Amino acid sequence: MPDWEKRFRAPRIGLPEWAEDAPDHSLFVSNATGTFELYAWDRATGGQRQATDRPNGTTDGTLSPDGEWIWWFSDTDGDEFGVWMRQPFAGGTDEPAAPGLAASYPGGLAIGRDGSAVIGRSTDDEGSTVHVIRPGEAPAEIYRHRESAGVGDLSHDGSLIAIEHTEHGDAMHSAIRVVRADGSTVAELDDTHGGTEELGLSVMGFAPVDGDARLLVGHQRRGRWEPMIWDPLAGTETPLAIDLPGDVGADWYPDGSALLVEHEYQARSELWRYDLSEPGQDPERLTRVDTPAGSVSGATARPDGTVEFLWSSAAQPPEVRSTSGKVVLDPPGMKAPGSVPVTDTWVEGPGGTVHALVQQPAGKGPFPTVFDIHGGPTWHDSDAFASSPAAWVDHGFAVVRVNYRGSTGYGRAWTDALKHRVGLIELEDIAAVREWAVSSGLADPERLVLAGGSWGGYLTLLGLGMQPEAWAVGLAAVPVADYVTAYNDEMEALKAMDRTLLGGTPEEVPERFEASSPLTYVDAVRAPVYISAGVNDPRCPIQQVENYVQRLEQRSHPHEVYRYDAGHGSLVVEERIKQVRLELDFAQRYVKADARDDA
Repeated sequence: MPDWEKRFRAPRIGLPEWAEDAPDHSLFVSNATGTFELYAWDRATGGQRQATDRPNGTTDGTLSPDGEWIWWFSDTDGDEFGVWMRQPFAGGTDEPAAPGLAASYPGGLAIGRDGSAVIGRSTDDEGSTVHVIRPGEAPAEIYRHRESAGVGDLSHDGSLIAIEHTEHGDAMHSAIRVVRADGSTVAELDDTHGGTEELGLSVMGFAPVDGDARLLVGHQRRGRWEPMIWDPLAGTETPLAIDLPGDVGADWYPDGSALLVEHEYQARSELWRYDLSEPGQDPERLTRVDTPAGSVSGATARPDGTVEFLWSSAAQPPEVRSTSGKVVLDPPGMKAPGSVPVTDTWVEGPGGTVHALVQQPAGKGPFPTVFDIHGGPTWHDSDAFASSPAAWVDHGFAVVRVNYRGSTGYGRAWTDALKHRVGLIELEDIAAVREWAVSSGLADPERLVLAGGSWGGYLTLLGLGMQPEAWAVGLAAVPVADYVTAYNDEMEALKAMDRTLLGGTPEEVPERFEASSPLTYVDAVRAPVYISAGVNDPRCPIQQVENYVQRLEQRSHPHEVYRYDAGHGSLVVEERIKQVRLELDFAQRYVKADARDDA
């Protein structure tokens, strides 16, 4: 078995979640059976069991505070439309967790200590709704709005509910409303001031202490994401002295005396402890939590004061580690081979300095090079382990990943620069990095592959049409291909995002949708095109992909399309390997690596 396949097949484990009032009861995600599913883990006995078993996998689940119930979201073949189910932690029959609620897209979940729950939903017809569920009672709707909204958190005593909403119409910048269980408003925090300013807020969680109304909130007031503490009952806001560059997130330590700070900067991440027990703003209250160089993909502070975190780097596969020095969970069986480390490149682009991450095979360039474009678009590539780029390096390709404007991790202005010239701005940054890659001797200009999934797939198809001379091959997974049809068919929350990005609906700003749609430029495409799409995808629906493919067929343009029975990607390991193999085979037909790989 080649190394690239081993990386996909090797058993992986996600960061375990633990029940707040029963910390020995944990829930984690693993691909041990070949499909990503939820697993229950009793730390006291060491016993583990697979909790879900579905053909297309399950990853969306959580534990009730008492650790007695596993809640998981049941959709149909990855379409993200479904209902919450639950089963006993020790095992047993699954049952509907909220039998009075019809299927919907999930909009957040918070479970109370009294058996109640707060469930957020969205549908195309109803918009966003929030419901309180109590044992033996019909669901009570406490919130409704056409714009996107969702459940942020429930206070420890169950008396307060935090809702993130975008009633002001800006889906990129949420406001926060705290309400009681009957839906009555306690307080509102809106940094957009009714949609007049582009400043967002995010719910990070209520204090884990009974009777404590403090809410940890992420804000952008200083040009980046960072936390503060808001008391909606007292009406006070407490800034935090966390003077670190880059974006900062946080969560509570279990006793509420400190915060576990997650710091993202220049595609790496690290952890800190921020002590809340002493008054004042003493800088020594911020102390480093020891983690290796690379990326922390999630972290949690345990009741004994240790911190567990999911760590990896581009060269080293992920591990769930603890500050105690132990590996928390080590899945049995084959271990994933490592890969090559990334190097950083900073390139001057038309909108500022663009950060790119580069991996290259042994030997001397120029190499055939894959520009692997991330999705989101509000996301960023980091120094974290990824099996697909490693597969390309194994086959003799260099890989370049670009954190274009619109990416997170480089400040609010960089992320928000995406608006109105959607797609066009990102391609300008990719072009600047492409020029560097060629001029530096890394990349062979005749053997450049543009590739990506989701928003990266969208940028791939758009780039093939707008920069036809630049690319030898295009590989687009679950892409936006026809923006107008995609808007009309996609889930409601994404329609709200598109209205924010483009400044209106296709009827209101038709020229912007046309300028940003790959279908507009399909007749200019010169490179062979490979497209993969999930037939149940609610984010990049299948019909708009078919519209683009039909235009390629009318031109008799070289292309291949792979349709699979899932949603926005697959949780089945063999299916993912098949997709990567098809991409490799397609690209190598048109872009040859060096003689080593032809042998």
